[in-house]
Order: sequence, then C-alpha cells, then structure tokens
Amino acid sequence: MKKKLLIVTNLPSKNTKILLDEVETGAKSINAKDLEIIAHNAINVDYEIISRSSAIIIGTTENLGYMSGIIKDFFDRNYYKCLDKTNGLPYAIYIRAGHDGTGTEINLKKIITGLKWKEIQKPLILKGVWSNDFKKECFNLGATIAAGLDANIY
Repeated sequence: MKKKLLIVTNLPSKNTKILLDEVETGAKSINAKDLEIIAHNAINVDYEIISRSSAIIIGTTENLGYMSGIIKDFFDRNYYKCLDKTNGLPYAIYIRAGHDGTGTEINLKKIITGLKWKEIQKPLILKGVWSNDFKKECFNLGATIAAGLDANIY
C-alpha cells in the first residue's frame, strides 16, 4: 500500500506557489515507488484527504503575526473531524514570514498540539525579503520528509 505525503498551503502570490512547487519537487526527487505526493491549496483539503495521509507538510504565510486565513480555515473545517482520529500524524511546517514568524509558529503549534500530531522536523521559517535560497530550503524540506516517510522513520 502506498504511503501518502500531503502538502497543504495557501497561495496568495507567485512566490508562495514557487515554495509549494519546490516542496513538492523535493518530495518527488527521492523517486520512492511506494510514496504518493499530494499537493493542495488548503481551501481544497478536507478530512477525507487528511485521514488517508501518512504525513503532512503545512505551509503558510505570516499574516499580522498569525497564520494565513486559508490555513486557519483549513483547521476550522477539519479540527473536530480529525480530533482523536489522526493522533500521531507526522507533520512539518514552513512559514513564509516577512518578519520573524514566531507568532505564526506558536499559533500553528497550539492547534496541532490539540490534534496530537507528531512534529518530525523543526519548523522552516523563511524570514525577511524574498530570497532565492528559500527555494532550496523548501526543496530540502520536501526531500527530507519524503525520504523519512519512505524509510519508515516516522
């Protein structure tokens, strides 16, 4: 049975689409035959998609020190359906932060702690003005999480 890595994000700009594409490309770069990579705009993700996932990467922009409205909506729509049914789901997050991303990270983790998901990598916070280095960091995030999932590390 194939494992499924779900990548969920909001896409308010060309740059956030680039980041999603890099995470997805990185995940696919390991060429795991028993791993399916599924990337979605968070607005299109429901409990059924989450429940069939073996791990999840959540990407968001920093909006006034908080997660994006689309990511908040993702949790609002799915939280109670996931509660006690997706315990231990391995997750990683990346934050595109114009400032420091701290508030966004704290608030994401408050929600995810309630879901009892398991953090498998320290959050990737892409701070400040746009840098092409962000692409490499997102590629590496996708590749690392996919490789760990494929190797049954989590």
